[in-house]
Amino acid sequence: MSVIIAGERSGVGKTTVTLALLASLCRRDRPVQSFKVGPDYIDPMFHQHVTNRACRNLDPVLTSEAYVQQCFARHSQLSEYALVEGVMGLFDGISSLVISHLSSVKNRGQRTNDKGQITDFASTAHIARLLDLPVVLVIDCSRLSGSVAAIAHGYQSFDPRIKMAGVVLNRVGSDRHLSLLKNSLEPLQLPILGVLRRQDNISIPDRHLGLIPTAELPQLDAVINCLADLGDTCFDWQSLLPLLKSKPLSISPSPHLPTPYSPVRIAIARDRAFNFYYQDNLDLLQQLGAELVYWSPLVDAELPKDIQGMYFGGGFPEVFAQQLAENITARDAVKIAILKGMPTIAECGGLMYLCEQIIDFEGKSWSMVGVLPTSAVMGGRLTLGYRRAVALQNNLLVKAGQTIYGHEFHRSRLISTSSQPLFETYRYDCEENLGCEGWGLPMNVYASYVHLHWGESVEIPQHFIKQCRSYSSLR
Repeated sequence: MSVIIAGERSGVGKTTVTLALLASLCRRDRPVQSFKVGPDYIDPMFHQHVTNRACRNLDPVLTSEAYVQQCFARHSQLSEYALVEGVMGLFDGISSLVISHLSSVKNRGQRTNDKGQITDFASTAHIARLLDLPVVLVIDCSRLSGSVAAIAHGYQSFDPRIKMAGVVLNRVGSDRHLSLLKNSLEPLQLPILGVLRRQDNISIPDRHLGLIPTAELPQLDAVINCLADLGDTCFDWQSLLPLLKSKPLSISPSPHLPTPYSPVRIAIARDRAFNFYYQDNLDLLQQLGAELVYWSPLVDAELPKDIQGMYFGGGFPEVFAQQLAENITARDAVKIAILKGMPTIAECGGLMYLCEQIIDFEGKSWSMVGVLPTSAVMGGRLTLGYRRAVALQNNLLVKAGQTIYGHEFHRSRLISTSSQPLFETYRYDCEENLGCEGWGLPMNVYASYVHLHWGESVEIPQHFIKQCRSYSSLR
């Protein structure tokens, strides 16, 4: 079965509730597989820290509806329990044009407006319908009492296809406050599955792109222990455990991957500066014959030995710009490898690392690898959203004319653009042209702000590994 932890809006405490549930289950030695709706990287890091299992993203924009179903069925069956954390408010999705990528989902019951647009595509409600899962709604009760019933009733009745398992009342102030909330909800006959009082002693710090990642929080285990204590005492486990229990699901088989030829070694930059990776992407590389070798541009003096490719994910290089700049031997090793033709993927933070400089929020300049003739400048403007990108040239990952779907989330910009950009980019939910984007050095470097999930596009890692093998042969 499993349930989806949804919110009536962003900021109501979905992640706190999810982590408390996961921590309490793990304390009881009950293995649990977690999932996260949407493109987020940081919340899944917290899931994995608690469960010691890679959290899987469920995002039909970056992949497809079928992939979401396959991914959930495949991984939920590997554990006794499963839990999904939603995104934003329950019905907050995108009003997506039914373009070619979405043609298969038209008329499958999604809400549409008079322009033929799906109005809640990729929302938590959309995933609940796709997976046929009940929803646990988290409500922030800090500024309401009797009105809680109107909120719960609205969410319960808005879409009759959504099965509401119950509610979790968060930020309850006192026994009197709780009594008022319960009395208001009683006529709805909607189970109260958890009650969390206001918690001033449990907090996870954030910064310009959301929560601070787990690797930067030395006191995180203490916070998780507090959340486990919360989970032990604040939930109706007798009602929740049967809902969380995994059950076998019938799914279409995943696409058959070709038998790997000779293995290739790919260096994966993974440390506090670079840690935005979809586990499915890493799994695909391994299934296609790659040996993944993790290393740190922050502290390692040189690249791993005998590698044929490099992958720099996103992260926070701007936060660690001084340390990256001071590791001159690592920067030089990366530059030499790229100039010799080593196939290299650099997404968002990885792109910034390959630039000549990063100019931080205080205006200080820090030298980076220097293979891209531009600098990344931090600023206050947030660039955020799904992207549809059409390749303008053959490059390391895709062919000219090919359309890919990704996600941007950054507060930096490049001071100059490529004379031969990789993509023409568009907003995903309309035909608005956002201009050209991405850098490519002669067929061996793919550098872009657009994060990609390869689950529905296996040809992308296949082509990358093919180029790595070719580089190995040439060398």
